[in-house]
Amino acid sequence: MKLAEFKFKLEDSQLAQFPMENRDESRLMVLHKKTGEIEHKIFKDILEYFEEDDVFIFNDTKVFPARLYGQKEKTGAMIEVFLLRELHEEQRLWDVLVDPARKIRIGNKLYFGENDDLVAEVIDNTTSRGRTLRFLFDGDHDEFMKVLYAHGEMPIPSFIKSLRPENNVVETDDFSETERYQTIYAKNEGATIAPAAGLHFSRTLLKRAEIKGIQFANITMHCGLGNFREIEVEDLTKHKMDSEQMFISESQAEIVNRANERGKNVCAVGVTTMRAIESSVGSESNLKPYEGWTNKFIFPPYQFSVANSMITNFHLSQSSMLMLTAAFGGYENVMNAYKVALEEGYRFGCYGDAMLIID
Repeated sequence: MKLAEFKFKLEDSQLAQFPMENRDESRLMVLHKKTGEIEHKIFKDILEYFEEDDVFIFNDTKVFPARLYGQKEKTGAMIEVFLLRELHEEQRLWDVLVDPARKIRIGNKLYFGENDDLVAEVIDNTTSRGRTLRFLFDGDHDEFMKVLYAHGEMPIPSFIKSLRPENNVVETDDFSETERYQTIYAKNEGATIAPAAGLHFSRTLLKRAEIKGIQFANITMHCGLGNFREIEVEDLTKHKMDSEQMFISESQAEIVNRANERGKNVCAVGVTTMRAIESSVGSESNLKPYEGWTNKFIFPPYQFSVANSMITNFHLSQSSMLMLTAAFGGYENVMNAYKVALEEGYRFGCYGDAMLIID
């Protein structure tokens, strides 16, 4: 398929700037992929479609405060630094993106905090905006991480940030970005974007699912900015996804495989979860334990092996996440569902409404 086939017009007004007050009260579109039928629900109604011993597969990655603002030495120019991953614990080396990149060269120093209590030196170029930083800090690793994260903020997507009047994250008595841009089951730190489909689950909803006998399986994929990277090739076979680290334990794989053997409904919560499980499929279409990296790019047509239903948000035009969704739900079905969503005023983006795709 071609990139142009996934283009649609999305007004800024339909991009959600904030989540619903209660996690499980966003709207839910239910798409039946065999018939194309669409239902309109509220997210907390989702358990109507699941029974005892069905399985939700969650991505339990935890977002860390990856966006920092520092000043360049001598000029005092404001520089945005986006932490991607730690490269070396003892040497305090980090892979980062910087903006504006044209001002940052090897040897430059960046100062963070009102009292310049954190300093970093640029030691290498990686990509056009990528740099390797060495943070200069006296103290052990735990102390360093505490100071580093104290200077950071939650990395909400830039398209949301730009729409807000303050053009910033929000921490008030009524709303905490630190809490809401995080799933309630987040456990393993390493993500720079939140697995958005999981943001709709409340503690009450999870408890109701548990009481109903639905099982949970947790995998980890540290989802990154590559999910929002613009696709620049018309021929989708030539697009390369960024690699993301993932972990699937033997015990969690067994929960999924046992449910599939019994013909139960296995639901991938989010496109990152779906990408992870499809990256570790055995010869008998079973889920295998795995620890490593994946750059799997899924677009139509694609034969899925593990999950038979999926929860996802409404994604941006021409995004890799929309392409995976169309591969799972059927291109015609999903693009029609997006047309309906636009007409019915569904909210798009990571803080927006949800879709359940089911047989």
